[in-house]
Amino acid sequence: MKIVKFTKICCLLVFAIITIALPVIVSAEEPPRNIGYGRGGRMQGGAISPRSREPIKPIPISFDDNRAKTDLGKKLFFEPRLSKSGWITCNSCHNLSTGGADNLPTSIGHKWMLGPINSPTVLNAKFNRAQFWDGRAKDLKEQAKGPIANPMEMASNHDLAVEVLQSIPEYVKLFKAVYGEEKITIDNVADAIAAFEETLTTPNSRFDSWLNGYDDKITAEEKSGYELFKEKGCISCHNGFGVGGNSFEKFGAAKPYDRDTQTLGRYNVTKDERDKYVFKVPLLRNIELTAPYFHDASTWSLSEAVNVMAEYQLGMKLTNDETNKIVAFLKTLTGDQPEVIFPVLPPSNANTPQPNRN
Repeated sequence: MKIVKFTKICCLLVFAIITIALPVIVSAEEPPRNIGYGRGGRMQGGAISPRSREPIKPIPISFDDNRAKTDLGKKLFFEPRLSKSGWITCNSCHNLSTGGADNLPTSIGHKWMLGPINSPTVLNAKFNRAQFWDGRAKDLKEQAKGPIANPMEMASNHDLAVEVLQSIPEYVKLFKAVYGEEKITIDNVADAIAAFEETLTTPNSRFDSWLNGYDDKITAEEKSGYELFKEKGCISCHNGFGVGGNSFEKFGAAKPYDRDTQTLGRYNVTKDERDKYVFKVPLLRNIELTAPYFHDASTWSLSEAVNVMAEYQLGMKLTNDETNKIVAFLKTLTGDQPEVIFPVLPPSNANTPQPNRN
């Protein structure tokens, strides 16, 4: 009887040890699991999606931004006094009500001047390897400085923009709270705008839900479109979180692009002959919202844009059925649009430089 009791006690002890130790061993070998959408392709509760190896990744949701900085950046994004005329804002060309773009062939700048190139969307711009079509800005902070001083856009200059903000006590207070000093600099202005822009992502698209294992979120036609998107070679440039933005490619890789021979693209940055007509690959997230398409805004039709890509980049002609299926897939990439409450901006005073429309 004593032997039986001893055996039972030993078995219970071994079971208890295994029960306690096993999770420790597993957790030591496996990285922590995120809940919700994440970079590991994990679904809610930490399960790994069977589609985690797909070349397109679901947009991760992040809540780790500096709220004071992003709130300041939001005010600056909608601040018309950063422009010479006191009328143009970042939102003028990157309208958050219309897919983060202005839906114009080229943007309208100071004194109604027309820009030289189609404005790309600001939504999901954090996933770009560089900013602007030619990649001349390495990140959003560097990009944010450009339009303020561009004579065809906001037409101000950095010193004047800072002078305007410095004259407004509430801005001085906000900058001090974020950056620790009352002196406002253009670097901090751009940093705050960039911080806000980094929050402008569009998660929860139907395609992202499918990537995370929810089979019923896309139709058979849309899934066929995705398979064609991969089979035809579109995926080689349009992949990752943004479904693009990861590389620079020549427009006219398979056939010289004859619709626009004047815009030289990355060549203007590098002066390397090989970079003529090379552009940053655009993001395809929310593509149905951001017509017209391409750097030259040469088409308003998403179907035509797909056919142009097939002809000039892949050297092939798609059937109408193939085009329709790919377009159907592309529309599944539209995610939740940022819901932004327009900020109330602090008032000017007698010391604030007045707008100049000349």
